[in-house]
Amino acid sequence: MKAFKLIPAAALFLAACGGGEPADSGAADAPATAPAAAPAGPAAPTGPMTIPDWYQVDHDAQTVNLTIVAGQIPDNNYWNFNSAIRGQLAITVPEGYTITLELVNQDPNMAHSLGISSELINFTVPPTPDPVFAGAITENPQSMIDATMPGETESITFVADAAGNYSMVCYIAGHSAIGMWLFFNVSGDGEAGVQGL
Repeated sequence: MKAFKLIPAAALFLAACGGGEPADSGAADAPATAPAAAPAGPAAPTGPMTIPDWYQVDHDAQTVNLTIVAGQIPDNNYWNFNSAIRGQLAITVPEGYTITLELVNQDPNMAHSLGISSELINFTVPPTPDPVFAGAITENPQSMIDATMPGETESITFVADAAGNYSMVCYIAGHSAIGMWLFFNVSGDGEAGVQGL
């Protein structure tokens, strides 16, 4: 009787371990699993291209002068650039032009900074203060006491020497997370201006 009980147990063991003919699982016919898609960033503005009074372009001299006002309105705790937040504006400059950017801080309470970043997706953490273009960042960009203070103005000049899509951000902790960033594009076809939503 004991031998009879061992035979079914051994058969069950072999069956459970995959003994016998391999089953056709169809795995060879199954499509490979696609890699996870990269997270999509915020949608860029698609409104008409305009030249506001704070944007001056000289195609003969190949220069663009921009006046960017931090805290122009009290919305978003004054943490805005030219009254816009969270990529509501897309500033476009032509490739190869010399850009002079004047940051005017009208926020009555807080220092701000500005730089051109490669970040386009995650603004919850301040982007690394490593600008895309040499010179495209204000001084002490992460400091709440040494960045551009309330009532101060700071100018930077750089050459937009690589076409592409970038962002203009405040590097002080928490500011980009709250929405203090805009799109900054460099066009290879000479396009210049600003788009809104």
